[in-house]
Amino acid sequence: MRSPAFPPRRPSHLVRYIFPALLLLSLFYYLSNKPRDSQVPSTYLSNGHDSSISSSSSYKQGAPDVANQPAKNPSQAQNPVHATTEDDVKPIHESKPVQPSPPKPATPHPIDDLIKVASRDFEDLLAKESKTLAEAAQAYRKRRGRHPPPGFDKWFEFAKENNAIIVEDFFDQAYHDLNPFWGLDPAMIRNEALNYEMVINIRNGSASAESDWFWTQIWLNMIQTVEHLLPDMDIALNAMDEPRLVVPWEDIIAYMKKEKKSRILTPVKEVVKEFGKLAPLVKHDDDDKSVTTIDKDWEDTDPYWVIARRGCAPDSPARKQALLTSFDNKPTFSPSWATPHQYQGYVSNSSLSAEFCHQPDLQGLEGIFIEPLTTSATKVLFPMFGGSKLATNNEILLPAPMYWNEEERFTGGDDHGPSWENKIGPLIWRGVATGGRNNESNWKGFQRHRFVAMNNGTKLTRAEEGVEQPINFELPGATYNLAAQKDKRLGPWVSQWSDVGFTDLFCDPKVEPEQEDGRCVYTDSYYETVPGQKLAVQFYYKYLPDIDGNSFSGRYLGFLRSTSLPIKSTLWREWHDSRLVAWKHFVPMDNRFQDYYGIMEYFLGYEDTVPAHDDVAEKIAMDGKAWAEKVLRKEDMQIYVLRLLLEYARLSDDRRESMGWVEDLLS
Repeated sequence: MRSPAFPPRRPSHLVRYIFPALLLLSLFYYLSNKPRDSQVPSTYLSNGHDSSISSSSSYKQGAPDVANQPAKNPSQAQNPVHATTEDDVKPIHESKPVQPSPPKPATPHPIDDLIKVASRDFEDLLAKESKTLAEAAQAYRKRRGRHPPPGFDKWFEFAKENNAIIVEDFFDQAYHDLNPFWGLDPAMIRNEALNYEMVINIRNGSASAESDWFWTQIWLNMIQTVEHLLPDMDIALNAMDEPRLVVPWEDIIAYMKKEKKSRILTPVKEVVKEFGKLAPLVKHDDDDKSVTTIDKDWEDTDPYWVIARRGCAPDSPARKQALLTSFDNKPTFSPSWATPHQYQGYVSNSSLSAEFCHQPDLQGLEGIFIEPLTTSATKVLFPMFGGSKLATNNEILLPAPMYWNEEERFTGGDDHGPSWENKIGPLIWRGVATGGRNNESNWKGFQRHRFVAMNNGTKLTRAEEGVEQPINFELPGATYNLAAQKDKRLGPWVSQWSDVGFTDLFCDPKVEPEQEDGRCVYTDSYYETVPGQKLAVQFYYKYLPDIDGNSFSGRYLGFLRSTSLPIKSTLWREWHDSRLVAWKHFVPMDNRFQDYYGIMEYFLGYEDTVPAHDDVAEKIAMDGKAWAEKVLRKEDMQIYVLRLLLEYARLSDDRRESMGWVEDLLS
């Protein structure tokens, strides 16, 4: 029996208390979890915050197609509920304001991936460093398939005395250049070099040259710093801006087959350890009939593309695609040809990007292919040294004269720029409208004209509005998904950060009357000239595009040594290419420049829509500078040249297949 003091409760009483309690709990839960407007970010926050709350702004990716686009961030109503924490159960008036973090994009930017790969590649490269002579010799035999040349021990000692980082891969360009000559007779190599028009001669440890041409004298000065370590030899030089040797692909393949057969490790006891001596120098008159050399049959074929492409494989697009016969109209851009060297629209293989055999559209996009300043080419392979070359040229590369001479106009002098945070502007480029011999009917295909036009905010705006279509470039495609382009503000956006202009329009000298003050009658309506800026001034800007001129850009080493970030577009090979890692030490750019805006959007960001990566740009710039100061010094040029010329001397010796350095195998 129940006590009358505690009568049974009716359901109505329970409902009367439970319902208000549930209502209060629901209200408390709603208020404690509802995001407040002040906490919803309108842009990404600085790095370091966890991404736990989505932003209402969507991240603009530079992806190539819809399938690779990041998913749109959830709407405000779809924001995830906070996980329950100790702070969440406190009264609202006692809780600290929750600072929301930016959302992570659904997929990383392609440049993020490229930078990660570059870092791994660089670590792998450093892991190959040789610390001892024995390690260096072992790395040589493994990579080259033969014994090192005589004098290898002296070379290693010289390198160590100059605090060099010794990685066998650093010399890959030298072997790329020299290997075809294993297919030539050594006597022919010696004769052709000795009797060329411009030569540096080495006899008894002393280098000399009859030519007073300034490039010859600079190279002579460089070689004289290591002459005491070199055997007798003759070094033929190319004094032109443009390379001259384009041996047909079929011939090079035949030479390389002979080179591969010569790769043997001669039994140690049979190795020839010393270089031979050459005959003393004898002066000959130009009409001396006792001097005979192979007829070079120098060509001046126009356009140069016809010559350059014969170094490509027969089934390559460059050889198979039709030749352009006119350059008077807007050039044709075919970015699909760039696919082999790109990752989602950005350069992933900078070495391949500099090759043109898979990119036939470049015949109408580069001045060197349209009309070089001078053309004098041969199909004959003979040992000629030069400062730069295209992928199909066959010169043997030395460090360029302006690198060794360190002229201030190429290096910037001792001032390499202020710290990153003290830079005064985003991007600068100054230059002459070179690239070849531009004229009224071909200038639209020249690369520097294209680049300057792409930085003209007014032209970009008129193109976006459909008022005036570009005559020598194209607006970027959907691959790059540019936020400014979506807003139809590409022109104003570029104008905010770009300081680009010609200092001289380099007009066709055939134009009459003769043009003055850097002006040009057929391009005056498209370009204004601007005052030049010394490199020391340019180093006060963060980003330094580097665009090919008549050949390679002599400013590149200065850019790398500066506190700024080089953005490098090139078709030219140089001695140091094997030492640099794209996206680790510099930013590579395709020769069409269609990735240019995407690169800049990644680093600069765009308003509140796309985050900037200023810290990433600074890191690449500083890493590139630090690395250049370790492996691109004048001492590194000496070490490269010494190694190169030891190999060249062996190639020129009749006993070359038995010659080598094997002391490590005897001890």
